[in-house]
Amino acid sequence: MADSQDIDLNSSEFYINRELSHLQFNIRVLEQALDDTHPLLDRLFFLCIFSKNLDEFFEVRVADLVHQLTFNRELAGIDGLHPAQVLDEIYAMCSTTVARQYEILNDTLLPQLKDQNIHFLRRAEWTDEQRLWIRDYFDDNVQPLISPIGLDPSHPFPRLVNKSLNFIVALDGKDAFGRQTGLAIIPAPRSLPRTLRLPDELVPEGEDHFVFLSSIIHEYADELFPGMTVKGCYQFRVTRNADLDIDHEETSDLASALEDELHSRNFGEEMRLEVADNCPDELITFLLRQFNLDESDLFKVNGPVNLGRLIEVIDQINRPDLRYPPYTPGLPKNVNFKKSIFESIRAKDTLLMHPFESFTPVVDLLREAAKDPGVKAIKQTLYRTGAKSEIVNALVDAARNGKEVTVVIELRARFDEEENLYLANRLQEAGAVVVYGVVGYKTHAKVMLIVRKEGNQYRRYVHLGTGNYHAGNARAYTDYSFMTCDDSICEDIHKVFQQLTGMGEVMRVKKLFHAPFTLHKRLIQLIDREREQAEAGNKALIRLKANGLTEPKLIRALYRASQAGVRIELVIRGMCSLRPGIPGVSENIEVRSIIGRFLEHTRVYYFLNGGNDEIYAASADLMERNLLRRVETAFPIEANKLKERMKAELEIYTKDNTQAWILQTDGSYVRVQPGPEDEPISAQSWLLDNLAASTGTSQA
Repeated sequence: MADSQDIDLNSSEFYINRELSHLQFNIRVLEQALDDTHPLLDRLFFLCIFSKNLDEFFEVRVADLVHQLTFNRELAGIDGLHPAQVLDEIYAMCSTTVARQYEILNDTLLPQLKDQNIHFLRRAEWTDEQRLWIRDYFDDNVQPLISPIGLDPSHPFPRLVNKSLNFIVALDGKDAFGRQTGLAIIPAPRSLPRTLRLPDELVPEGEDHFVFLSSIIHEYADELFPGMTVKGCYQFRVTRNADLDIDHEETSDLASALEDELHSRNFGEEMRLEVADNCPDELITFLLRQFNLDESDLFKVNGPVNLGRLIEVIDQINRPDLRYPPYTPGLPKNVNFKKSIFESIRAKDTLLMHPFESFTPVVDLLREAAKDPGVKAIKQTLYRTGAKSEIVNALVDAARNGKEVTVVIELRARFDEEENLYLANRLQEAGAVVVYGVVGYKTHAKVMLIVRKEGNQYRRYVHLGTGNYHAGNARAYTDYSFMTCDDSICEDIHKVFQQLTGMGEVMRVKKLFHAPFTLHKRLIQLIDREREQAEAGNKALIRLKANGLTEPKLIRALYRASQAGVRIELVIRGMCSLRPGIPGVSENIEVRSIIGRFLEHTRVYYFLNGGNDEIYAASADLMERNLLRRVETAFPIEANKLKERMKAELEIYTKDNTQAWILQTDGSYVRVQPGPEDEPISAQSWLLDNLAASTGTSQA
């Protein structure tokens, strides 16, 4: 092994570009569409999620890189790549991957769905009866909402909404005013579904037939231009920069500034053009010119331009045999929530792992607090919650019942800003005090504090989580919930809220790690402590689970620990800038990504610490934004039984050999396959079997 003192850990060769790593994650999602261990409709779901993820990638990440180029801020990242180089690689990867996505749809999923009597009909396949129904639907629902736009000097190219479905139409002939421009644009009505399920009476029994809105508009496009001939009609879609640009120093009212910016999100700078692959070159050139894009920004697709909207059909198909079997989330066997939840928490700390265990106790804790006459105050952070949130309903009830309710709402939670503005207004109208966190630092911590008078004294209860207060997410994402009345942790959370809602110097906390103040520093200290154990000849082990790992100082600390002989096992779902397997640097580090039925979302930090192991759950990923520019919490799990449980749950992820992908030194991922003598292990299936109340079958 090379002398570690001779190796410059700042060298760009030791780091993977975060954007390209992010794309690699999305490619792993797409690969699930080909994995026949998933039920067929869930494979279609993964295909749709890939499309949605890629939309956001262009709206935010590509937009940021283009912005850097536009304003001459071409600074290389820790990986040494400049924005222009990263964009070139992104376009090359996306061109290949998008083509593969449509191949999977057309050559694999649609034929297999057809074999299951689920048909997506082309126009030539419509029966006479179906055609009559579709014609009526066009007359009654589509045509009244469409406003075709002929292009001429008085009708310039329209400003089209981000990701909206549109058609460019080639025309022949003159209109009623004698105009002969030859081109028109048809914006599809945004209020209509992109895929229609035909009525049961029009299809054979036991079958599902769907038609695309785009097919209907294609079929009747000529009727939108009476007296003219439609020579061609081609769908297209433009993706725009959707990141909000708010100058915090110039903004006196964040809520008002956000309301102004939200409208502009639909009309940001163009980032990508998707167009039907049969569209003539001259029309594609025309569109590229209108959007100020070039060939690298163009994606020709063989199918609907927005496959993300296909997700709408899944719930319209009553085929439980083609979905994962339902399951009932469990509850810890040694916790009795039938009594007062406050009584249960006083008896022992409670740990829940969602979705395998129920999120209901978290909601019930707040509901009980809203009604309990002993509860005097509730403080809560909200990041992503949901428009019909039971959590918000309980907070509203608490405020109306005279509790002192304080809610820290993060208005800048990307793509949830509008919903959070609505929730903030609703809570304020109920009498809650609503604050919007700290300027320049997103409040990403998931914390709830309840103050209850018991006898002659006040007792505090807290809930801490790795995920959002969102019941829907709690059924789809893996996350931890922790409920305790530990005095030190409760006092720490009290101080966190003081800093969020008031002003003053940094407050010293006892047990929590608290970003942006102590979390980054303490994580590096714990990594260094493990390195010192290895240097002393002791066994040393670090296990970290997060959604992303990109922070350079943390990565260098892990490299130094690896050089000293620390075994480091990382479970990183998405982007990872650490490059494992480099001789003399990271050969003791393994990085794996788990992609399965549920979205991996838990953040857990484990350190062997010479046998006196420490384990933390957290709201923070291992990224610059989380550790340095957000309000985050990491909280210790100290009860021995809970520690042992979390260690076992974390360890099973390191043994997964059916849904795990291992990061290679070159930045690619290879899927793990069990050997002939190996027992197949799926972490998510294991958790379903061991934590959920019933699963039917534990496919995950």
